[in-house]
Amino acid sequence: MIETKNLTMLVDFYEITMANGYFQSDVRDSEACFDMFFRKVPDDGGFAIMAGVEQLIEYLDNLHFSQEDIDYLRSKHQFCDGFLEYLKNFKFACDVWAVPEGTPIFPHEPIVTVKGPLIQAQLVETMLLLTINHQSLIATKSNRIVRAAQGRPIMEFGSRRAQGASAAIYGARASYIAGCAGTACAIADRDYGVAALGTMAHSWVQTFDSEYEAFKAYTEIYPDNAVLLIDTYNVLKSGLPNAIRVFKELKPAKMGIRIDSGDIAYLTKKCRKILDEEGLQECSIVISNSLDEYLIRDVIMEGAQIDSFGVGERLITSKSEPVFGGVYKLAAIEKNGVMEPKMKISENIEKITNPGFKNVFRLYDNETGKALADVITLREEGPIKYHESYEIFDEHAVWKRKELRNFTAKELLVQIFDKGKCVYKSPALDDIKAYCKEQIDTLWGETLRFENPQTYYVDLSKPLWSLKHELLNRHHALQ
Repeated sequence: MIETKNLTMLVDFYEITMANGYFQSDVRDSEACFDMFFRKVPDDGGFAIMAGVEQLIEYLDNLHFSQEDIDYLRSKHQFCDGFLEYLKNFKFACDVWAVPEGTPIFPHEPIVTVKGPLIQAQLVETMLLLTINHQSLIATKSNRIVRAAQGRPIMEFGSRRAQGASAAIYGARASYIAGCAGTACAIADRDYGVAALGTMAHSWVQTFDSEYEAFKAYTEIYPDNAVLLIDTYNVLKSGLPNAIRVFKELKPAKMGIRIDSGDIAYLTKKCRKILDEEGLQECSIVISNSLDEYLIRDVIMEGAQIDSFGVGERLITSKSEPVFGGVYKLAAIEKNGVMEPKMKISENIEKITNPGFKNVFRLYDNETGKALADVITLREEGPIKYHESYEIFDEHAVWKRKELRNFTAKELLVQIFDKGKCVYKSPALDDIKAYCKEQIDTLWGETLRFENPQTYYVDLSKPLWSLKHELLNRHHALQ
């Protein structure tokens, strides 16, 4: 595993100034509840994928302020001695719940909830958001690319274009959760078991006196996986003929060609035809070069003959929409021993938050196994149980109602910390990957569309809806 680094000071400075303010005010010991949620699926997709929980656990498990941290804060001359002493003896004591990695997630529902001392719950905001936002973004983009390939393996090739070392490593991890077959990033294999894949660069071919000699040398060294890059000079006039010559002479156990430029559909069809005519039907064709889900889908529709894809910058950076807009908002705070619900109010409806200490349930149809809807509830309501029926409704158009019958309700948020102690064991990465595929299979095809997907229902329970509107009306009366 990657060496654990103390990232306690990876905070926005306002988290420290507010914490110092809380410490010196009468709310320092108040309990608070914060929710992380997001407002929009990247690329206008139908769903996102939760990732990064394992790294969130590592961060929270290692929370402590070093003497160097304390000395730095003291040098700012903004913080009282009592607060600095508190940080010196800091011990995380919050309860934390999170949606398991690999789960499809939807806008506005809590995907992480933190409940505990206000001063602590506020301090973890930035790193919590950074961790979940990044890996969920890459997992979401990767799964779109995986689905576009229609069963053909996707290899993540983006390390050199990632925004920093951690983005390369954790991006490879997230892409694997979402369905990629492997990565070019060797350290991700060492630390997480994401299969490292790769062959050669154009520099290998250029190093030798001839393309033929380059291919021959590589195949002699790697006879069990001779995948040759054939577009250094000319795919059809040079690369392919030299690859065929080497394959016939050396007869490697596994052989393939990779094309990294040019008209993918045209070249792969021509190469496949020539390879088959030469009796090399077992030779695979690998394609790379600035691919994304749309290009992959289009070349497959054009009849391109491709066995697998290497996808780089557009995956590892989610180039089409490089921000996962997760936010962290106060939902409740203790007043006089009672948790008082809080909500953010805005003229922008999308930015109005859901108040209170909440839970999320996913309702599955017992006949089809498909997900019907998610329901956000107040914790005090307890679990959603099957009675004869359960009514869901659109909170913005309450006349849109539907009675659900014969369903099973699954609680999505799982407790990962209890009073600062980790109570959750992260599954093996292969198990998370299998779970992710299984859960995506519960979504209807209409939700999986790349363009104009059907909106998946995320509704509020009646008590939560009533509480939200009570607070809105109360606020309106004060204006």
